[in-house]
Amino acid sequence: MRARDVFDQWYERQLMKGITHVPNHIAIIQDGNRRYAQIQGKNTSYGHRKGAQTSEEVLEWAQEIGIRNITLYSFSTENFNRPNEELEELFTLFIEKFRALITDTRVHKNKIRLQVVGDRSLIPQDMLTTIEEAEEATRDYTEFHLNVALAYGGRNEIVRAAREILQDFHQHRITADQITTDVLDQKIRGDLHLPPVDLIIRTGDEKRTSNFLPWFANGYKSAVYFCAPYWPLFRKIDLLRGIRVYDERVKSGYFP
Repeated sequence: MRARDVFDQWYERQLMKGITHVPNHIAIIQDGNRRYAQIQGKNTSYGHRKGAQTSEEVLEWAQEIGIRNITLYSFSTENFNRPNEELEELFTLFIEKFRALITDTRVHKNKIRLQVVGDRSLIPQDMLTTIEEAEEATRDYTEFHLNVALAYGGRNEIVRAAREILQDFHQHRITADQITTDVLDQKIRGDLHLPPVDLIIRTGDEKRTSNFLPWFANGYKSAVYFCAPYWPLFRKIDLLRGIRVYDERVKSGYFP
């Protein structure tokens, strides 16, 4: 074992010793796949595939630590503006990974439920079919929840919920006085298991939350941790550092 690996394992243990409160729900903005590929002299597909490997590792770390809910920001509504070749590569990768989830023994052993969060009307039909098959294969699991944000935009999410409420109002299913934050919450949430976000992590040295889960994160004043590594280089140490930020806020009495 390399000296760096020995040090990392020691440092992970030290970080864990200092953490008292583990967040229930962590949302991650996986930034830096393309920049990582560029510095490696590779195409974007290489970066996205390396990032997908990191995503699998993060799920294993989350289970070890005891994080019950993970939401990964994998593809935004704005990402549809990327070049067609990159979109085709991404959609192929998504289909491949969702299909693998259906028979992944780790998923079934650890009872991980998959949910996709986003505007399904924008998702290509072949990918949507695979997503629905993966969701159905894990529908009865409740131990851990993996939410993948695809074709997702926070403002779009709120606008769609507002449209539904407006339709209910016009059809006399609800009055103006009955429109509350609880009603909007129900419309946004739908039948998804989406608890309030305790911690947002963003990689790639970008210091913004980019329209990610505004109702579930910003509305609940979640902690935010920005870190430098590109997503393919994200380590367990980086995850623990993010958790430490949340832990410190809880200890300070900031969270109820």
